[in-house]
Amino acid sequence: MVKNSFISAILQEEKEENCGSVEFQVFSFTDKIQRLTSHLELHKKDFLSQRGLRKILGKRQRLLDYLSKKNRVRYKKLIGQLDIRESKTR
Repeated sequence: MVKNSFISAILQEEKEENCGSVEFQVFSFTDKIQRLTSHLELHKKDFLSQRGLRKILGKRQRLLDYLSKKNRVRYKKLIGQLDIRESKTR
């Protein structure tokens, strides 16, 4: 499964079991977002799931903002691994 391989990659990099890390949380939210998105394609009028999706998107956005301010290298690496943003050149 993708989740297990990503978790093992994070744990190998950090050399400790830190499932509360920003990277793990962002990955977890991304997984939930993908599952909710596929659910909402079938059930377009499920407004409670839409609300939950918006809340999870907000949480992931706040974590990514925090990570981009704290450590830009880790942020870019995470974005590249998850492929969740278009790369912008500044």
